[in-house]
Amino acid sequence: MVNILVVGGAGYVGGGIVDKLKEQHNVTVYDSLIYEESYRKDVTFVNGDIRDTDKLLPLLDHADSVIWLAALVGDGACAINPKLTFEINSESVKFLVENFKKRIVFLSTCSVYGAQDGLLDENSSVNPLSEYASSKVQAEEYLKGTNSIIFRLGTLFGISDEFSRIRLDLVVNILVTKALTEGKLTVFGGDQWRPLLHVVDVANAINHTLDSEVTGIFNLHYKNYKIIDIAKTIVNKIPQASIETTPMKFQDARNYQVSSEKLFNETGFRSEVELLTGVDEVYNLISSNRIKNVNHVRYSNQNFLEKYGIN
Repeated sequence: MVNILVVGGAGYVGGGIVDKLKEQHNVTVYDSLIYEESYRKDVTFVNGDIRDTDKLLPLLDHADSVIWLAALVGDGACAINPKLTFEINSESVKFLVENFKKRIVFLSTCSVYGAQDGLLDENSSVNPLSEYASSKVQAEEYLKGTNSIIFRLGTLFGISDEFSRIRLDLVVNILVTKALTEGKLTVFGGDQWRPLLHVVDVANAINHTLDSEVTGIFNLHYKNYKIIDIAKTIVNKIPQASIETTPMKFQDARNYQVSSEKLFNETGFRSEVELLTGVDEVYNLISSNRIKNVNHVRYSNQNFLEKYGIN
């Protein structure tokens, strides 16, 4: 069996990836548990920081493939300490490239496109508007010429697995939560486009391409939606909720649509998990009172790091 090291595998995205890969591979998860209180999956687990290279190197030596998820994620979370953001999101990838010469799977973000008109593909120019996006652009540069596949992820939604912390700072997840708990969805602007992607389709894409020889950068999304249309979809599910529109917050000027045809053409993979599937998942979780306090800081990357920081 192939030995796969999933770095940063204990979080929202990693949960589904580990579940998918452990069915056929030997999986080791390396994670510092920034947001998590425990790690309960039945796979090998090593608690460690990606900056602890002495602890990480032996695991790299043993691995046949590395899935590199470790990062500070989100514009707000990364703006708290830009120096730390680049240390974790970019310089750690430089270390990886220098010390691991086998198959690498790396998660970037469609946020690198910033605000642009038209349907964007992998040849479109990047226009990072945040430390988060800029740090991912830098990491992509370090990976050039390596045996790596880079996924620029759309805006995630839905639930990844049974154990990992759900994120309630993502547009679909938070709008469903607000509709249920407050009876209204506040939409800033609304005409901004987002390429949505169910978190489980990240795992599906990695599983589909891990053993291939395909390398390079690939957009990964399900469909492009205007934020106002996301809100309308949710209100159709929760008709007692209303939509309240206000002028767009100036802090978030992202607006982009992407194409993932390159991924389909070169690998045959296409994302299939629909928006309503994710809406139903979050609806069922919140409406059955399975989260004690939806406003707890642990469900927001930015709020958690502002309160507790990172060493």
